[in-house]
Amino acid sequence: MTNPTGHQIAEALGLLLRRSTRTGLHAQLTDGLGEAVDELTYPVLSGLARTGPCSAADLGREIGLDRTTVTRRADRLEEAGLLRREADPADRRATLLVLTGSGYDAVRATRDRLAARIEDSLASWPAADAEVFAGLLRTFVDEGPFQN
Repeated sequence: MTNPTGHQIAEALGLLLRRSTRTGLHAQLTDGLGEAVDELTYPVLSGLARTGPCSAADLGREIGLDRTTVTRRADRLEEAGLLRREADPADRRATLLVLTGSGYDAVRATRDRLAARIEDSLASWPAADAEVFAGLLRTFVDEGPFQN
């Protein structure tokens, strides 16, 4: 007989990881941050904040989009001054996507909004429970089945 805990966690993660859940959350977090920052372009910004400068193909693998989609979304972000393209010093024929200061500001604003929403949702929890949950979640992410 299998342990029901694994199934419960898998079900909860399935709900969290659904594209519609992420898209809806990104739409809420990016509201009012400018025309170029929305639920479609935010994964590009957030991915670049995690990876640092990288090619559209590499970023696409990181965020689960194809290179063409990343390039199209990057075009919007570049026009808005949130990222720029630079020659790859390791291969002058290649181009890297690089966040600008304004791009980092947009990511910081969305992450601050997310943290505030999480804190609001945990407000009714005892502080010790919220701290234990945060620590256990970090451990699960670091040591769980999601390792590359």
